[in-house]
Amino acid sequence: MRDYIAQLQARGELTVVETPVDPKFELAAVTQRLQQKSDNAILFRKVVGSNMPVVSNIYGSRRRLCEMIGAADGNFCRRWTELYPGKKDGADALVHKAKIDKKYPRVSGKLSDLPQITYFEKDGGPYITSALYLARNPVNKIANLSFHRSQIISDTELRVRLGSTHDLTQYQKLAEKNGDALPAVLLIGTAPEIFIAACASLPIDEDELSAAAAISGKPVAMQKCRSIDLEFPADTEVVVEGRFLPNVQRPEGPFGEFMGYYVPVGNNAVFEVLDVHWREDALFHSLNCGSPEDMHALDFAIATRIYRNLIDKLPGIINVACYPNLMNTVVQIRQQYEGHARHVLLAAFGAHLDYSKSCMVVDEDVDIHDLNDVFWAYLTRGRADTRAFILHDIPGFYRDPHKDHWGRLAIDATKPFGREQEFERKRIPGADTLDLSKYV
Repeated sequence: MRDYIAQLQARGELTVVETPVDPKFELAAVTQRLQQKSDNAILFRKVVGSNMPVVSNIYGSRRRLCEMIGAADGNFCRRWTELYPGKKDGADALVHKAKIDKKYPRVSGKLSDLPQITYFEKDGGPYITSALYLARNPVNKIANLSFHRSQIISDTELRVRLGSTHDLTQYQKLAEKNGDALPAVLLIGTAPEIFIAACASLPIDEDELSAAAAISGKPVAMQKCRSIDLEFPADTEVVVEGRFLPNVQRPEGPFGEFMGYYVPVGNNAVFEVLDVHWREDALFHSLNCGSPEDMHALDFAIATRIYRNLIDKLPGIINVACYPNLMNTVVQIRQQYEGHARHVLLAAFGAHLDYSKSCMVVDEDVDIHDLNDVFWAYLTRGRADTRAFILHDIPGFYRDPHKDHWGRLAIDATKPFGREQEFERKRIPGADTLDLSKYV
């Protein structure tokens, strides 16, 4: 991660905050205000209560995320599928190449030495929000990388949200069947390819370490843990080693989640901390939940899963975005037949059952990251009553005891098939490319 931060600084894409900041609210507040001004990464050199600088908004730019995987045309979904086509093309062979032992000098410490960041007004305490867990399936040893918010309770305990549909939850259940704890390592401040691989929504039998190797085009250098039988990416800034205790849950929360509301206190997994260490001059990665850094990465992760599912079933799929919220999916297509958009709508709903509360399908001339453009297409390209429909009483987001996320809204915003020429967008030649400084 530090190498990428240095690149951003050299390119003028790093905002440096020299003023000391309080980790309780102030750091998150400054981050939010700076994110409203630009998509620069942010470096806080001095954080009260810790000797460790904090970086944020590294992944708060769609352009940078596309750049990280070589998506020069901005189509993250297509490029990701080219890089990592999945097990069917033998990409998992990279897992074996990834096991290269490499060591960086490590400094020993404890959780309380790390920045104790409290983000939102009613949060239950300090959280590690960029908490990326690496664990292996107790049966087949496949590695899983995944994000889970982690509340700091003491130097020896974290309380971790494990969603019912998450792979790590399934790993823990497998360990619990035998009464065993699940060893895991928490990674803070990883190389970009590790972060993106952790965001990826891969099938449970696919190894995210192989996806990380596919992104970088080279093996992932690994280093052995000191207290558990696992390895971690050697250049990780901060590492917390430990284990998920079997059949133990304790109160965690409340916490301000990605939807913009507080998740109330609930019983969640307990992670016993066995060792904490970091690289010399380590940087701590902080992430404001629900911010552009959080939402852009999740957008690409969910959209890519939907894209892969769609291209396996239907022709003419160009791109997918989950925007402006993860609960809405926009699919861009090149129409092949009458009713094509409706097939896409139904297939998209089935591609990820937690999300896609609403889905919209547009033509290739519509910007899927601009909801104004999407709704312009819906309002100007046909009838309102026959091009939208509701699917009643369909379960949605997994954490939904009151069924607030049940049901689906489908919108076909494409041109009437066979009448495409009637809906050619007007344009002024040169308006997009001229240099305005020559005129004003």
